Amino acid sequence: MAKRPDINELKNIAKQVRRDILTMLTEAGSGHTGGSLSAVEILVALYFYKLRIDPKNPKWDARDIFVLSKGHACPVVYATLAERGFFPREELMTLRKFGSRLQGHAFIGVPGIEASSGSLGQGLSIANGFALAAKMDKKDRRVYCLIGDGETQEGQIWEAAMTSSHHKLDNVCAILDFNKLQIEGFVENIKAIQPVAQKWGAFGWNTIEIDGHDVAALMDAFDEAEKVKQKPTIIIAHTIKGKGVSFIENKAEWHGIAPKKQDLEKALKELE
Repeated sequence: MAKRPDINELKNIAKQVRRDILTMLTEAGSGHTGGSLSAVEILVALYFYKLRIDPKNPKWDARDIFVLSKGHACPVVYATLAERGFFPREELMTLRKFGSRLQGHAFIGVPGIEASSGSLGQGLSIANGFALAAKMDKKDRRVYCLIGDGETQEGQIWEAAMTSSHHKLDNVCAILDFNKLQIEGFVENIKAIQPVAQKWGAFGWNTIEIDGHDVAALMDAFDEAEKVKQKPTIIIAHTIKGKGVSFIENKAEWHGIAPKKQDLEKALKELE
């Protein structure tokens, strides 16, 4: 088991990732703010603690795999990858610009990105493919997949959930970024998904429910998931959309818009 990093160090990394997300989105003039900010601690705990990876060798054969299913939240992944050393931080400022590999949804041409994304609902199926291949090849590989709560209104998520369970893919760990909001408002008002833990449990998954902004709880959950055998695990991470910036938090309108310069200045002051 990996040595635990200092909690304060992880919190400082999370703050820097938030600054980078806001700055790159402001520079781009478009993109998805709320759902990127809600997943920061999840990505930091994965990339700075749990994932077995080598930034200098992104295609290292013994690496673990991370799949971003809620692909519009790619700014949080790009910012985390840059912080982890997969590519220079300066490249973040090319987000969504013509010719940039940092596209508006996760793009496999970026070092560290394992699968391109676009339409929601597909990532868990891709994760299953990676995990099943690892089993067949007798590789000690774990596969992590971040999905959104609004995304679980997609039927393919549940087909994939059945597949994971049927094949006893205990090397699959899904993380639900449960921030309760989607583009048009509260998830429960648009198409209710509760009871979440009971549904995943009924589909044959081990379920862990935590505060998705508590990095210690996230590390514990990832460790616990690794010990579970014969079934996949989902970590239901309760988060706040737009976490860290008061005027963005819990506002559905910030799902798919970028900060303006005056918003950025105000947000960065809050994050000092």
